[in-house]
Parts: sequence; C-alpha cells; structure tokens
Amino acid sequence: MSGQAILNNVRILDFGWVLAGPYATRILADFGAEVIKVQPPFSQGQDKFSLGYFNNWDRNKLGVSLNLQKPQGIEIAKKLVNISDVVLDNFSPRVMENWRLDYPELKKIKPDIIFLSMSTMGHSGHWKDFSGFGPTVQAFSGITNLTTYPDQPPLGLGYSYANHIAALYACLSLLGALEFRYKTGKGQYIDLSQTETMASLLSDSILDYTQKSHQVKPVGNCLDLSAPCGVFRCLGEDKWCAISISSDEEWQGFKSALGNPLWCDDERFSSHAKRLDNIEALNIFVQEWTQHHSDQDVMTSLQQKGVPAGKVQNVDDLANDSQLKARKFLIQIDHPELGIRMTDASPIHLSNNPAAYNKASPIDGQDNSYVYHELLGFSRDEIDKLLKDKII
Repeated sequence: MSGQAILNNVRILDFGWVLAGPYATRILADFGAEVIKVQPPFSQGQDKFSLGYFNNWDRNKLGVSLNLQKPQGIEIAKKLVNISDVVLDNFSPRVMENWRLDYPELKKIKPDIIFLSMSTMGHSGHWKDFSGFGPTVQAFSGITNLTTYPDQPPLGLGYSYANHIAALYACLSLLGALEFRYKTGKGQYIDLSQTETMASLLSDSILDYTQKSHQVKPVGNCLDLSAPCGVFRCLGEDKWCAISISSDEEWQGFKSALGNPLWCDDERFSSHAKRLDNIEALNIFVQEWTQHHSDQDVMTSLQQKGVPAGKVQNVDDLANDSQLKARKFLIQIDHPELGIRMTDASPIHLSNNPAAYNKASPIDGQDNSYVYHELLGFSRDEIDKLLKDKII
C-alpha cells in the first residue's frame, strides 16, 4: 500500500496540546490523515496570539473539547480510541497513565492501536518523569552547549527547534508502524524521547569524545574544515551573509568574485591547510569586503562563482522571499475569527498527492457535533447534557 493510501485511511487521536505533538500531526494531516485534536474546554482562550498560535499548528484538523479531569470524559476518550488508528501524546509519562489512557489500557480497547508517546526523556530511565519544553530539551541534549562562541556562555538556539525535530522523527516512526500494521495486522507502542532526537543531531561530537576523551567545544559560526567561514557583516543595518569555503576550487571562485585582490595571494592563504591555520586573519579580510556590499549582492556574486553563501534572512525577508513564493511555500488560510493569515506550507512536494490545505485550525469544540454525533453516535440530547455537565 502506498503512503498516500495509508494516510488517507488513517484516523489519529491527538492528545498533544502544544509544540511537538501538534506539529507532527499537522504534517500528517496535510497529506490526508484525519486528525482529531482533543483539548480541554476553552483551552485556547480568545486572544489573537493564542488563536494565531493554534492556527499555525493545527490546520486541517478536527477539533473537539473534552474534559479529561472527569470520569465521563475518560470514557468518551476511550470511545474515540476505539474508532482511531493512532493515539499520540506529548505529556510526561505519568499523565496518560493517571488518566488510564496509557498503552496497556488502550490496547485492551483496540488491540491493533498504534500509540506514540513524545515525552521529554522517554518512558524509561530514572529521569523519565522530567518535563520540559523546547529550550530545556535542547539543553538536556547538548545542543545548547555547542550553540555559542568559544569561551562564552551557552546561547542556545533562540527558539524551540526541538519541537520540529521530534515531530519529524514522530512522522517517520508512525509511517513505519502503519506499514508494519498493514502487513501484519499488529499495532505497537512507540516510545520517542525528544531529548534523544536532539542528541542524534550532535554529528560526530559523541564519537569524537569517546575516541579522544576530550570535551567537544563550541566553534561559533565556523566549521572545522572550512576557511574562510563565518557570518559576515554586510552593508546596511543588521545585514549579514554566511560564507563557507572548504576546497581550493571554491577558493578560486571566491577570489574571482572579489576581483582577485592582492591579499588573496598572501602566503598565509596559499593552500586550504594554511587558510585553516590562519582563519582569523583571513576572516578579517573577508569582513572588510562584505561590509561594503549588500547581503544580497554578496550572496549572488559568490553563488555565481560556485561559492556556498547565503544571506541571513529575518522574518520580513522570508515573508517576501521570491524563491519561497515561487515554490508556494507561503500560503494564506482563512481562519473563522482571525480572517486571512499567512503561514508556512509543507516543504514536502509529492508529485502524486501534494499537500492540501483545506481548513484553518478549529476553534474550541468546533467539530464536537460531527465527532460526537456522527462518529460516536451520541444523540443531540446526550451532547447537550455533556455540554451542561462541562464534559465537552
């Protein structure tokens, strides 16, 4: 069965409130999965920031409200599990267990259910009950320690990059589990540690430590095998361009783009090995050139000569980027309360089943009627009573 056919017949029950879980299910919803987003009643509030936040993460999903602090809410959740293929949560381990919605319990309801847990530390080990968000996950993983300049305190990544990485790992694992179930009829439990997904991005740092028994140190914007290398100030306020040269061929292209200035023939820069040894002096010369040119001109002139270079784009640059517009990466979605808003499309382009963007994120309880009446078979009177009792 193709990936398209699998997702078009999959229903995912999403208990992830914010961050990694919702981003994972957004990816799957874009390509055909039916995602039922379960949230506490009135969890989103009414301010535009909250609505905008949820609109970015929860497009293409159905939204139901459900009070899991009450026994009746738990029983309804179990009914939803019974009509679903996948259950996802990104809580600490004790949360779903306290609700009696953990995998052993849900497997009794639906033996072939696929259950994906996306906790901070995973569901085993002595730190399993630790909770965290993107910045803490990144700190645990070692990424924050490496994201700074030499001999400076850690800076971190500036935003919750861990959420996106964990979400991509989650999608990959879910597709594998769905394929396995299609072939064998068996579901399974997926225990995903967000900290481990980030630690897997440390490249050869762990290998380097185990082989050489020394601590890997941060290098700022430089790479060990590139010179010149860094992010260089350009003409204008807060304008920069990243440049990384790792071969003699690229160095020749760099010299040509600059018009072969005399300093390029300095003996200190006569080979790649010497350029690495004298990178600080070399970067000073590069900075002297870039600061007199716009970031766009620096990037374009170097790229035309085969030199890796990229302007450092801010949000305004991205929103007006002609390349992103040409590939339809920036799309507009009409939200029932916010109106038309710009957001990012999927970066994945499939020729046979492209991503579709059919609806904005649901507002509180928007799809209660469809899910509880049409899917679960509750009568209108039963739904009214659930509303009155603040179960939904």
